[in-house]
Amino acid sequence: MLLSTSVVATIVLCFHVIGVFAAMHAVMTVRTAPGAIAWAGSLLLIPYLALVPYLVFGSSNFVGYVNARRFYRAQMRELRHGMEPREREACIVRQPHHPGLRALPRLTGLHCLSGNHVQLLVDGQATFAAIFAALKSARRVALVQFFIVHDDELGRELQALLCERAAAGVEIYFLYDSIGCHALPGHYVRRMAECGVKVSAFAPHRGFVNRFQLNFRNHRKLVVVDGERAFIGGHNVGNEYMGRRPPLAPWRDTHIEVRGPAVLDLQMTFAEDWYWAAREVPTLLLPPPEPAGAMVCQVVPSGPADSQETCSLFFVEAIQAARNRLWITTPYFVPDEAVFAVLRLAVLRGVDVRILMPGRADHKVVFAASTLYAYQAICAGIRIYRYIPGFLHQKVMLIDDELAAVGTANLDNRSFRLNFELTVMTADRAFASQVEGMLLADFAQAREIGRDEYLAAPGPRRVAMHVAKLFAPIL
Repeated sequence: MLLSTSVVATIVLCFHVIGVFAAMHAVMTVRTAPGAIAWAGSLLLIPYLALVPYLVFGSSNFVGYVNARRFYRAQMRELRHGMEPREREACIVRQPHHPGLRALPRLTGLHCLSGNHVQLLVDGQATFAAIFAALKSARRVALVQFFIVHDDELGRELQALLCERAAAGVEIYFLYDSIGCHALPGHYVRRMAECGVKVSAFAPHRGFVNRFQLNFRNHRKLVVVDGERAFIGGHNVGNEYMGRRPPLAPWRDTHIEVRGPAVLDLQMTFAEDWYWAAREVPTLLLPPPEPAGAMVCQVVPSGPADSQETCSLFFVEAIQAARNRLWITTPYFVPDEAVFAVLRLAVLRGVDVRILMPGRADHKVVFAASTLYAYQAICAGIRIYRYIPGFLHQKVMLIDDELAAVGTANLDNRSFRLNFELTVMTADRAFASQVEGMLLADFAQAREIGRDEYLAAPGPRRVAMHVAKLFAPIL
């Protein structure tokens, strides 16, 4: 019995010693003070319960990953500058007239560019019809990147198309996130590789460790064809995104098609991700020299390897720029303090602030936390709507009568600090008017909620909401 007690004491002591070192690691690497305090406190007090979650959700070897990614990014930036012709230089907007765009070139390291055309793709049918048509017409290179790919009807259609184009001599690069596609069977990617498609999985860590790292995922959805056309937005590849899978059907999501000089910056974003995953530079093509339109675009890639918190600062800058109207659609409303503060300030400036959220939950903990944040937003004068027909997954922002943003970033800490995201901000009154029409149709199928959604909830449910909010740094 004495020996058994000694063994147990030794094991507990080892856990606490490891917990001390892990807590020191958390203090040095976790970006936010609340997150660092939460991890360090848990690792010091209950290391036998906190060590495994820290391995799954914490920083792990993230500092080395950040340094490596910055090195690769610097190399890719040098390559891009070597590719820029005089026609591209002429498209650079040195001093954007709209205040919402002025900080973004320095924040992202990418120029604000004119001469673009952006087309709104308002649902899964329009999105994949456009993407598949572009891939069928591909002549030289296609870059394809998704966070989630399912081996279902839509996924197999994409697989067959990529294999067919690779057999026709088109260079196909297919990048998927290893955790987002955890359910994708191995034979799916092997089939594409056998057909000549270059396939790679994105992972923040090499080998077995990546299976335990649920944070720092690549959440981008991007397709670029022949350097001429790019598609980005909220859709992944799966039947649910086509509205074919209850109970979340019909699925509400938005994509855009981009043409013009901004396509090169979108290619470079893919190239950085591919270079990290496969250790090679993909074939890149310059967009046509003639302007595709008259729209001004700013590409905003963001991720945990950035020197600054690009995604959160992007939202802060965009919200601060609003003078009359700020409409946001997001599936997950778990803002950080900075974003929540500027949302409240926008209301105090007299801005019409509306946020459209799902009426159905796909993640119960996130939905509970979002409900509490929604209540607090309503108390501050923000109008909150819930989309009724099905699950709302789109990530769209409309600012006044000129600025509109469409991309992959949600209004939550996971997008702000933990995931690699991609957004395109546009400055064009005609396109903003199209986005306005789309959102008005969405609001017409939503109901505005009040404080009663929270106040009328049973006591245990309200307690659950507050508990869920404690996990906001990793939601």
